[in-house]
Amino acid sequence: MSVDLANPGIVIAGKEVTRLGFGTMRLTGPGTWGYPSDTTNALRLLRAAVSDCGITHIDTADAYGPYTVEELIRWALHPYSESLLLATKVGMIRPAPNVWRPLGRPDYLRAAVESSLRRLATERIDLCYLHRVDPALPLAEQVGTLADLQTEGKIGAVGLSKVTPEQVKEATTVTPIAAVQNCLNLDEPNDPALSYCAANNIPYVPYRPLNAGGLASTSLSAALQWLLNLGPHVAPIPGTSSIEHLRALIASRAVRPGRR
Repeated sequence: MSVDLANPGIVIAGKEVTRLGFGTMRLTGPGTWGYPSDTTNALRLLRAAVSDCGITHIDTADAYGPYTVEELIRWALHPYSESLLLATKVGMIRPAPNVWRPLGRPDYLRAAVESSLRRLATERIDLCYLHRVDPALPLAEQVGTLADLQTEGKIGAVGLSKVTPEQVKEATTVTPIAAVQNCLNLDEPNDPALSYCAANNIPYVPYRPLNAGGLASTSLSAALQWLLNLGPHVAPIPGTSSIEHLRALIASRAVRPGRR
């Protein structure tokens, strides 16, 4: 079963995509580290998400693995369809399994984008998020680096992840923000950035929409429907390592784009 593309989707970074995207963090080994135990399954899952299920929004990050998921995406999906929105994130280093640290130095962000371009085998990243704001550096400096890369044609649009409304407002003084990606689900339902994004016409991309699987077994449809009902600017990116679970997500009436 595929996502009903006849219904309205959502425009993110200049592309109309399905309101249900696919988050790829779970296509790694334990601790979000290294390759998954079955890389063949991961490649099949990525292809099924796009070809069989019709999802046109794939979300990843250089920190997933680190680096390994971007490579899996290239192996599975390159050359990319013009209709596919491929988003990645930079600004997080991975010293060890389960360890995540923000790093927003301009030279590091620039090097990270260049490396993602090579791993994804593309000349431009459709949407590049600042994965986390580095508190040791001015936000404007971090966003400004991504804005410079956008001017150079290496990034199509700039996004922010795990940010407050105040940080979004500050970042928009540097460059337009194409999307905000924050954690939101039925177990963690409060994020002031949600209404800020609605008021300012910024797509809001909830990560961990099923609370890392905690909501999947008992209330998958309700959890996704609750998110979609929050507004047409909301575009969840549930993730899974199972093709069967992916198909269950798509089979749910809750995930049809534009359904309110």
